[in-house]
Amino acid sequence: MYRETGIDLAELIKTLSKWWRWIFGVTAACAAAAVVVSLLLPVYYKAETRVLPPQEKGSLASQLMGQYGGLIALAGGTAGIKSPGELYVEMLKSRTVLDRMIDRFELMKTYKVKYREDARKDLRNLLTVREQRKSGVIVLTVEDRDPKHAADMANTFVEELKSLASGLAVSEAGLRRMFFEEQIRSTKESLARTEEEMKGFQLRTGAFQIDAQAKAVIEGIAQLRARIAAKEVEAKVLRSFATAQNPDLQRVEAEIQALRAESERIESGKGRGFDPLMSSQRVPEMGTEYLRKLRQLKYNETLYELLVKQYELARLDEARSAVVIQVIDRAVPPDRKSRPKRTLIVLMTTATGFILSLVVILLRERPWTRSEKPSREGSRQA
Repeated sequence: MYRETGIDLAELIKTLSKWWRWIFGVTAACAAAAVVVSLLLPVYYKAETRVLPPQEKGSLASQLMGQYGGLIALAGGTAGIKSPGELYVEMLKSRTVLDRMIDRFELMKTYKVKYREDARKDLRNLLTVREQRKSGVIVLTVEDRDPKHAADMANTFVEELKSLASGLAVSEAGLRRMFFEEQIRSTKESLARTEEEMKGFQLRTGAFQIDAQAKAVIEGIAQLRARIAAKEVEAKVLRSFATAQNPDLQRVEAEIQALRAESERIESGKGRGFDPLMSSQRVPEMGTEYLRKLRQLKYNETLYELLVKQYELARLDEARSAVVIQVIDRAVPPDRKSRPKRTLIVLMTTATGFILSLVVILLRERPWTRSEKPSREGSRQA
C-alpha cells in the first residue's frame, strides 16, 4: 500500500528535463504562428479630433433635454443622458449621422457589404466617442486602413454633428422669427394693396382735406387696431409653446381685452364727446370713403412697423441662442498604426503556449508527489 507524502521537486525537475524538447517545440510553434498571424492581420490607423460642445445655458442640449423627447429621439438611444455632452455623443452615434457618413465615403463598397445595417455596424466598431468628465471635451476617434482616410472621416463626423445640431436647434426665438416672417409677408402684401387703393381713389376723385381732429381720431383708432393685431400675433406665438397658465400669455391676453374695450368705447361714440361715426356722416360721401381708406392704410403701416420690430428682436434672440460647436484639435493623418500590436500578440501567444505545454506535461506525468510503502511496524500497530 502506498501513500502520498508531499511535493517531490527532484521528480518534477526530472520530468521537465525529460520533456524539455517537447515544451520548447510547442512554445516555438506558438511563437511562429503568432508572428505569421500578426503579419497577416490588416493594419489600422487611428485619427483623433477633440470638440467642445456649447456650454451656455441656452444651448441646444439644454433645450432638448428640457423639452419633449421627439427631437431627442432623432439622435437614437439617448435614454439615461445625464449631461449635455452625452447628448452630443449619442448624436454622433445616431443612425442619421452614420448614414450620412456611409453615403459621403461610399463605405458599403469599402467594407464590401450588401446591407446598410452591416455598414453601420462596421462603422460603429471603428468609431469611438467619449466625453471627458472634468473638461466636458468630446474626444472622437476613427480607425481606418488609410491614415488620411481616417483623418478625413473624423473631421467629417464633426461637420455632420454641426449640421444635425443646427437642424434640431428650433428654439423659442426661432419659432417666433419664422412666425413673424410669415406675418410680415402677409402684412406687406396688404399694405401694398391699400396703398394702391388709396392712389387709385386719389387719381379718380382728387385729394381731400379732412378735419385735423377727425384725422387724429381715425389715426388713434388705427393705432389701437394695429396694437390689438400685434398683441394677437404675440399671443398666438406664445400659445404655440406655452400653456394657458403661462404668466406672459395671461398678461398679453389681458392687454388685448383692455385694448379692445378702449377701441369699442371710441368707435361706438360713448367716449368723451367724440363720435367718429357721427363725424363721418357729416362729411361728403367721397370724404367718408377717403377716411376709411386712410384708416386702413394707417392700420397696415402701424402693424407693419410693430411686426418688423418684433421680428428683429426674435432674430437677435435666435442669434444669441445659436449652436456653436468649437473644434479644439482637428484630426490629422496618424504616423503610427493603432493595431495590430504585433509584439504584444507574439509575447502573449508565446507565453500561453509555454504555460499550456507545462500544464499538459504535469497533468500527464503527475510528478508533484512521491509515494512510499508503509513500514511493517506501522502495519502491526494498525
